[in-house]
Amino acid sequence: MNLIEAVITDIKKYEGISAVSFDASGLHVSMVALELDSKLQIGTKVRLKVKATNIALAKAIGSQISIANQLDTVVDEILNGEILCSIKLLLNDTPLESIITQRSALAMNIKKGDKIIALIKSNDISIASFEEEN
Repeated sequence: MNLIEAVITDIKKYEGISAVSFDASGLHVSMVALELDSKLQIGTKVRLKVKATNIALAKAIGSQISIANQLDTVVDEILNGEILCSIKLLLNDTPLESIITQRSALAMNIKKGDKIIALIKSNDISIASFEEEN
């Protein structure tokens, strides 16, 4: 499980759905939640979580796409398997892991040090924990 430290910068609620924006070390990250803890507010420090299998990768974005979270990362390590490949990334100083097929990794010709865009749909992010105000 990937964990990203962030601070809530905006919350929009409508009919039980919340759109939440975050600052994660200067990067904008967003998520959509069906049940948002009522203690969460702008300025709350949170730890976001996302599964490695929910992070898609791109070397470039050729046209507009609907994935809100497009995070610039650098490949730190590649662990090749027979079918799947674990790509270890660095988002600034935060380690992330993406699990993609070996076929995709070969087609993309991913190498250590490559700049890669980590793509995460807003509904694939959740809040793992947060710091409550005293």
